[in-house]
Amino acid sequence: MAGNQTPLIGVLALQGDVREHDETLRALGYDTVLVRTPADVSRVDALVIPGGESSVIDKLSRIFGVREPIVSRIQGGMPVLGTCAGLIMLAHTISGGIHDQQTFGGLDITVARNAFGSQAESFEADLIVDGVAAEPIHVAFIRGPVITDVGRGVEVISTLPSGQIVGVRQGALVGVSFHPEVVGETRLHRWFVESLVRDAMANR
Repeated sequence: MAGNQTPLIGVLALQGDVREHDETLRALGYDTVLVRTPADVSRVDALVIPGGESSVIDKLSRIFGVREPIVSRIQGGMPVLGTCAGLIMLAHTISGGIHDQQTFGGLDITVARNAFGSQAESFEADLIVDGVAAEPIHVAFIRGPVITDVGRGVEVISTLPSGQIVGVRQGALVGVSFHPEVVGETRLHRWFVESLVRDAMANR
């Protein structure tokens, strides 16, 4: 484990936009490690699960032996931020998942994969994310999922003008449908570390 004063933030480095998340966190001054092994999972104070292909992340997590350690750490209260495919990996239930697709779980939600269509239909938007900033943050949607159902313990922190749910929090877990890291937006990462991660470290 990292020390109580300086959090060590892991970025799950199996597939997806790993570099963008790592660079965003490092630009904010945080210590990071690329997580590929069970030993990596055990030493981090928090984890970021990047966007990419959720089915591939699922398969590789089992091949690399990190699935069960991640599930255990989530159940033990480790803060996790999941973006796009990372949100899918945190959901309890997937609509439109491939056969035998598994998730890490933790968020009592249902998500629909690829709800915004193909990559050619990607778009950018300015969204309010409750608790992160008073002003909207600029984000990108790239074949993102939509949250179609939330459980009692889940707080909705961001929606589109259409009312579609694109951001939730449950305890120390945060899942969003969008990518802040690919457009240079840093406020979500800073809030995650300065609020959720530091609070979790102070209370353990």
